[in-house]
Amino acid sequence: MSPLSKEIWRLIGLLSLAFIIGFVSGQILASLLVALSIYLVWHLHNINRLAKWLSKPGKFHPPEGQGIWSEIFDRIYHLQKKNRDRKKKLAKYITRFKESTAAMPDATVVINRYDQIEWINKAAQENLGLQPSKDVGQHLSNLIRHPAFIRYLTVKDYQTPIEIPSPVDKLQQLNIRIIPYGQHQRLLIARDITRLKRLEEMRRDFVSNISHELRTPLTVIHGYLESMQDDGSGNLSDWHNNINMMLSQSNRMQNIVNDLLMLSRLENEEVKRGTRDEVPVPSLLYTIKEEAIALSADKQHRITLECDNELGLYGVQNELYSVFSNLVFNAVRYTPKGGEISIRWYQDKNGAHLEVKDTGIGIPTQHIPRLTERFFRVDVGRSREIGGTGLGLAIVKHILERHQATLRIKSQVNRGSTFICDFPAEAIILFPQQSVMKV
Repeated sequence: MSPLSKEIWRLIGLLSLAFIIGFVSGQILASLLVALSIYLVWHLHNINRLAKWLSKPGKFHPPEGQGIWSEIFDRIYHLQKKNRDRKKKLAKYITRFKESTAAMPDATVVINRYDQIEWINKAAQENLGLQPSKDVGQHLSNLIRHPAFIRYLTVKDYQTPIEIPSPVDKLQQLNIRIIPYGQHQRLLIARDITRLKRLEEMRRDFVSNISHELRTPLTVIHGYLESMQDDGSGNLSDWHNNINMMLSQSNRMQNIVNDLLMLSRLENEEVKRGTRDEVPVPSLLYTIKEEAIALSADKQHRITLECDNELGLYGVQNELYSVFSNLVFNAVRYTPKGGEISIRWYQDKNGAHLEVKDTGIGIPTQHIPRLTERFFRVDVGRSREIGGTGLGLAIVKHILERHQATLRIKSQVNRGSTFICDFPAEAIILFPQQSVMKV
């Protein structure tokens, strides 16, 4: 029987007893009122005991009770016990979290939905200059005022981390990432990348310097080899094949040096928005198509161009020419005789796109993510045979990044490859020409 049913029977029994006493004494109504009053006072007394018990957090054990109140006291007691156990577990988890994050070498800050600081570890005090005693509860943008960080915090797009100088030391570079978790909580992690930045800068300087130093001797060597090749005296006739081979390798070295110098320039220069031109992409593509036909020569490729003649870009013209020609010429080099190469320049709601599709040898899936790495070749022997430097797609990637664009690659072995350059909608400019033509 449930506690409520027992209490109802208790009330019925009390009223029955009062009715009998009232019937005997001739005061039925008065007897019933007295019984109800006693019943009400008893409940009020127990309510008062419950209130006093709940008002004293330190008092753990419940008061003694009878009837339904014994059940109520017992259930509240067990709920409190479960709640205390839950709080102890939560406190242990919080303590472990604080201990683990406090031991992390990366600066760690817990912020709430209002961008206010809730917790700071020791590394955050050292690298970000935050103080728990006075900065907890403060808005994070009031303490880290770098424009890039404020924009990152405001836009709330945390897919890509940002790099800013430390508020404490301008020579210290920090990589900052914000990770959402829980109920509108966020974790800010700032990693010191000063050493990596310096190593990267040293690498760029080394590549740039060594490329410049190699340029002059290679030019001299190349010049002498050309003179020896053009010698009409016949004294070097026995060396003709050797000279041609040396000249070919000299050309290859010069191409590598030129590509390295271009990569160095792309890494060290920033493109200012005011320096961007209105680039007539269709005219570039028509020129590249004719050059691709000349490069194809005896391979007899079928090269087609589908181009939106009104569609242009804001950008650096010679850099965009380098991107487009690199992709098209690669398709010519790696597509067997009689294959097809299609070039498509179009726009949709997501922006402008250049698509270069071929029926070439294709690329194994596991190699696709590494194609834009410097000097990476799927087939080293074949790449050297066709004169590749292994830097073309690295240059493409850097130029596209400078134009806020991305490169997508799709490929299947022996079925061909598709390279797609995606440009943002804000980079589009429309020229007053005819719409789409196919060549």
